[in-house]
Amino acid sequence: MAPRAGFIVCPMSKSRYAFGVAALVVLGWFVAAGVLGPLSGKLSEVQTNDNAAFLPASAEATRAQQQAAAFTGTPTTPAVVVFERRGGLTEPDRTAIAAVVARLPQVAGVGGAVFASESDDKEAVQVFVPVTAGSQKVGPTVEALRELARAGAPPGLVVHVAGPAGLVADLVGVFGGIDVQLLLVTAGVVLVILLVVYRSPVLWIIPMASVGVAYAAAAAVVYALAKNDVVDLNGQAQGILTVLVFGAGTDYALLLIARYREELRRHDRPVDAMLAALRGAAPAIVASALTVAASMLCLLVSDLNSNRALGPVGAAGVLAALVVMLTLLPALLLLGGRWAFWPLVPRPGQPGDDHPWWTRIAGFVGRNARLAWIVPTLLLLVLAGGLFRLDAGGVPQSESFTKTVDSVEGQQAIGRHFPAGAGSPAVVIARAPALDAVVAAAKVPGVAAVVPYPSRPGAPGAPAAPPKVVDGLVRIDATLTDPADGDAAAETVRRLREAVHAVPGASAVVGGFTAVQLDTRAASRRDLTVIIPLVLALITLILALLLRSLLAPLLLIGTVVLSFVATLGLCTLLFEYVFGFAGADTSFPLFAFVFLIALGIDYNIFLMSRVREESGRHGTREGTLRGLAVTGGVITSAGVVLAATFAALAVLPLVALVEVGVAVMVGVLLDTIVVRSLLVPALAHQLGDRIWWPGKLARRD
Repeated sequence: MAPRAGFIVCPMSKSRYAFGVAALVVLGWFVAAGVLGPLSGKLSEVQTNDNAAFLPASAEATRAQQQAAAFTGTPTTPAVVVFERRGGLTEPDRTAIAAVVARLPQVAGVGGAVFASESDDKEAVQVFVPVTAGSQKVGPTVEALRELARAGAPPGLVVHVAGPAGLVADLVGVFGGIDVQLLLVTAGVVLVILLVVYRSPVLWIIPMASVGVAYAAAAAVVYALAKNDVVDLNGQAQGILTVLVFGAGTDYALLLIARYREELRRHDRPVDAMLAALRGAAPAIVASALTVAASMLCLLVSDLNSNRALGPVGAAGVLAALVVMLTLLPALLLLGGRWAFWPLVPRPGQPGDDHPWWTRIAGFVGRNARLAWIVPTLLLLVLAGGLFRLDAGGVPQSESFTKTVDSVEGQQAIGRHFPAGAGSPAVVIARAPALDAVVAAAKVPGVAAVVPYPSRPGAPGAPAAPPKVVDGLVRIDATLTDPADGDAAAETVRRLREAVHAVPGASAVVGGFTAVQLDTRAASRRDLTVIIPLVLALITLILALLLRSLLAPLLLIGTVVLSFVATLGLCTLLFEYVFGFAGADTSFPLFAFVFLIALGIDYNIFLMSRVREESGRHGTREGTLRGLAVTGGVITSAGVVLAATFAALAVLPLVALVEVGVAVMVGVLLDTIVVRSLLVPALAHQLGDRIWWPGKLARRD
């Protein structure tokens, strides 16, 4: 019986329908990008880069900051204007300084009285200025202070603005141009790699356009979250968002395009080839994106607000890349047809273009499986030995930039003429009746001076004012003898806390810049013990669902953990002996773990999902070698893209971001070249069908 005409599906009609849908998808995404794109340039407007704002509410430094705000009416961040003349200040210098000091309270963003003191060596004057502006307005306020102070300085009198406000202003200055600078560098790196990989004057446009749309969508979501105070966006999270979207998005594009090219050699119509490519590649891409997004969202349980912000920011970036790469990218490829690959146009019946190099590597693994996993394991263990030298206690303020900034020069000038902790005192808040006892207890080793607020030693022409009492509390400023961002100052704050906590009835808390750093370290250590097991459990679950096995996920997790510790060991040596960094940022181990485990497992997902597919047809050992040969080129290209995009963080003059960028670059290359190319396939080949235990592939006769 002939089929009814109404149920006949014409191949040509199917193709036209698919092309029509593709055109609508492309139009819709480009319109959305045009509307949402401008929001990416506004991300710096909703940043918060105040370290104290990142602390959990339970931290002692946070409670001290909240209580200290009552003494000034609004929260303040101290700036220190430093005037220095080597060889001694002159009378014209002192006259000019006095005139500047008189005008400082008139600067917008300055709240409260300013206090000046001259050094004992008569070579410098420091002026304490309370800045009331929020982190987004600290920069303009500090720049106004610098302009005013320098305009009135006689020739030869050097002026700097330091202190916590100066540091925040310089940080804001670094992150203010992050969106444009980092975006251009990252896009340029991806463009060059795509041109090399595809050797086509046309094809690179499609993934680049798709990644650009994905970034616009992700930036719009993040802007909305930050604008509505759902997340506290900081410059570090914004920088990572850029490289994550470009890196992950390009990886997904490479994987899908490679599978599409492969299917174009098997199908006459591009529509059928695309459907086959999506069936083959989409599960791995989805699993990869969900792995990274889930790992990022684990940061929501962090004690640090800065880490919690990175969770939804990173997840939004990865999920935006996923959605765009599974909708816009296929639509653009369909509209481009086979000629998008010109001059290497794939035709039906053409042989595959597996690189001979990867075929030889697969052959080597097949012949020498035991050697191919033992040697890489030993190499990674040797590299992990450098981990014993890792110092993640934080980077001192004077060493936190890779270039010279004014706040650092000012802090160095303060250290030459005043107690090194001047300008960033430890702030003690206690009950008023216990004032004298707390002042006496606060005089621990490492404290240069203890002064009840609002008095300041050396305030010109002003007698000591009585202590200010607010809601039954008093504030006491303890000037430290050591730089406020160093280990010695942290030890002093520990002693100070122990001493004032012991005063009966004082209910004393200690805050200030050093206390913030100290509490940040404690929160970072807690985060490592909580988040690492959570990330590993989630990734194991996703892998088990994708591979339908328990042994394979445990094996893959073990290899990426080994790669992670090897990366940290190697990076520790690089930071110390090559880059000359003074240590690692407190957030470095956690960020490195989340990125390297999540992104490192990506390449194993890409490999093992194809190995499982091939194993169903050819057996596990043969399927492993086929999967390695057919995916080797594209996964290596993806690894190079991701490594290069994170390496782009090195263009930013901040040690913390350079460290994250270098670690991800090194770790991804180790995963791509050593773990995924040798270690994992060798283990899978040696285990054979057992690797799929307890799945049905493990029970084959």
